[in-house]
Amino acid sequence: MIDLSSQEKIKEIDDLVSGWIKTLAVQTKEQRAKHGLKVSNKDGDHRNLVTNIDRANQKVLIDKILALDPDAHFVCEEAGEARAQSMDGQVWFIDPIDGTLNFVLENRDYAIMMALYEDGEPVLGWICDVPAARLFHGGQKTGIYENERALEPLTDKTLTDSVVIVSGRRLVVGEKPYGELAQRACAFRVLGSAGISFTRLFAGSAQAYLSKLSPWDLAAGRALAEGMGYQVKNLDGTSPNMLLSNSVLIATSSIHREVVKMVKD
Repeated sequence: MIDLSSQEKIKEIDDLVSGWIKTLAVQTKEQRAKHGLKVSNKDGDHRNLVTNIDRANQKVLIDKILALDPDAHFVCEEAGEARAQSMDGQVWFIDPIDGTLNFVLENRDYAIMMALYEDGEPVLGWICDVPAARLFHGGQKTGIYENERALEPLTDKTLTDSVVIVSGRRLVVGEKPYGELAQRACAFRVLGSAGISFTRLFAGSAQAYLSKLSPWDLAAGRALAEGMGYQVKNLDGTSPNMLLSNSVLIATSSIHREVVKMVKD
């Protein structure tokens, strides 16, 4: 296991992994520009895409982690790595390209995401907005940063004063409470990438995000959001199970109370 016994040790891991991800972000853009993409579908879903770069990025990150800890446990988006069966000990989460549909079709609004948890609790998270070269990283014990700039704790805004980000698919089918949340907010957005949605929260241009998220979609964002003071809860107020998909609301405390009441009514 990696030594996480002090703030200094945690900061060392943050710095090390931040360097990996910054390098990988540059390589991702270079690979696409030089060699293009090889794209395939997962599970026969024409919207669920995977590329050669998704797979290559995941292998790079797994290899680097295993060099630090040969016994490391993983929860990764792409196939090929044995999945952790519990949250005991240290678990690494990897989403090598989040927003692959955006990556393939638009070459914008996609991210590389990683997180490290210990005994079920988030220690560090990393979300790199690759096109914008912005890396959000850190955790509760280190503080949260955009590149080298420390971010201030969030302002506790209410729903009518806020921008919310929602899952477009669940908004279209009328799943509760997506429509009501979008209507009550000052404005709503649909971005197609969990990582990019989280960066909007950290930058202060949105104050809530509601979607059904896989573990690799949520892990890094949760580590960073909780470090800034956001509530990260299931719609029933429970904590997410980090080995399963969850319908999760990430929001200011005031918005979280409003939405929980909305769901109950």
